[in-house]
Amino acid sequence: MNTLSCRREARLQQALGRCAERAPAEALRQLVALSLDELPLPGGGATLARWRALALVGAHDLSLAKLYEGHTDALAILQELCAGNALATSAQPGSLWAVWAAEAPNARVQLERDARGEPCLNGTKAWCSGAADVEHALLTAWWPDQPTQPQLIAVALRQPGVVVDAQSWQAVGMAASASASVRFEQVPAVLVGQPGDYLRRPGFWQGGAGVAACWHGAAVALAQALHHAARPDAPLRLAALGQVDVALSGTAALMREAAAWIDAHPQADTQAVALRVRQAVEHTARRVLDEVPRALGAVPLCLDAGFARRAADLPVFIRQSHGARDDAALGGLLCADAEPPWMP
Repeated sequence: MNTLSCRREARLQQALGRCAERAPAEALRQLVALSLDELPLPGGGATLARWRALALVGAHDLSLAKLYEGHTDALAILQELCAGNALATSAQPGSLWAVWAAEAPNARVQLERDARGEPCLNGTKAWCSGAADVEHALLTAWWPDQPTQPQLIAVALRQPGVVVDAQSWQAVGMAASASASVRFEQVPAVLVGQPGDYLRRPGFWQGGAGVAACWHGAAVALAQALHHAARPDAPLRLAALGQVDVALSGTAALMREAAAWIDAHPQADTQAVALRVRQAVEHTARRVLDEVPRALGAVPLCLDAGFARRAADLPVFIRQSHGARDDAALGGLLCADAEPPWMP
């Protein structure tokens, strides 16, 4: 890493230490105030530095990482789709952003034109992390005549017609991410690109791989508890530590390789690379979640608040992966390759 990246990581570590007792949204606001949300853009030559920052926040607190990743992803999307446009810099300094692109079967936001011909939103968006705390969001919505191409829009959330409903969020894991449903009633919005641009842009899959960095950071934090507890006279813990080391080291190497590939091919289709990273990190996280508590017993789950919170949060966060469907998608992409990239 270069000196700038090392300094950013050191400042981020220090800031996270000072945010230890703060709620995730309050901690995010502090990181933004310190300009620690100004990460290198994906594919810009320092993708690994971006992922390391996400991993550091993930190791600290996954609910904060969920908000931090969404905020920094929103800034990257605005730069990618709105570079040179006033929208990219229109928000007040210090504003918190989110990206809400999940499409629940019974919650789809519709776009229409108001009496002046301006776009406005109607409907409900589900699974909106940090909805009560962020000021702006990028979200996917749908024109009636474009049922297969989502339109990305930017919306200010502190205006009439926006109603946040947190009653449906019953999760124990990731509870502090404060996810909610948000209802829009004739709410003015700003179009970001054209229908389908959100999914077509190179940054979509680059950002998808970045989410996995948050998962990896939390898995590392759990594994560090095992590393600290390992002793020469505890062979079962040593065996678990060895298995966890192989899994985490392999995934970290894959992430370094993927980040370098993305920086070398910033405009290329990154879907296979991103899926490989996401699936590898998920499998490793599940291995860590299995091996570490089994080796350490119930004590950290019952007496260590940070460990218990990560152990509850991580299974929920990695379900942002689509499991076997993503495995099948990666397999389908590999079928088109004459030679899969498996040889060292």
